[in-house]
Amino acid sequence: MFDIMGMMGKVKEAQAKIKEAQGRLVHLTADGEAGAGMVKVYVNGERKVLKIEMDESLLTPTDKEMLSDLIVAATNKAMEAIEVKIKTEMKSATEGMLPNIPGMDLGSMFG
Repeated sequence: MFDIMGMMGKVKEAQAKIKEAQGRLVHLTADGEAGAGMVKVYVNGERKVLKIEMDESLLTPTDKEMLSDLIVAATNKAMEAIEVKIKTEMKSATEGMLPNIPGMDLGSMFG
């Protein structure tokens, strides 16, 4: 027989663990680089840009468009890297907590 009260308890426990894990996301960091390391962007688990480093040789008026492209590329790489870390953190927080329901992708809740 299906234990609805037990299931509700598991859901509440999972919610608490998810909230705790979300609090740790600010401490996760990732970086991305472009132009063979000439531009480096650092982001955190809250998907905020923390810092941008760039080679001084790119700071000329003639390189303005290239610099912009490199910043965008490095930022996109950093965001992709942090997404992997966020999903890993959130998955480990709820591992074994919720049943595996076919067709229900709980991993998408954290994206």
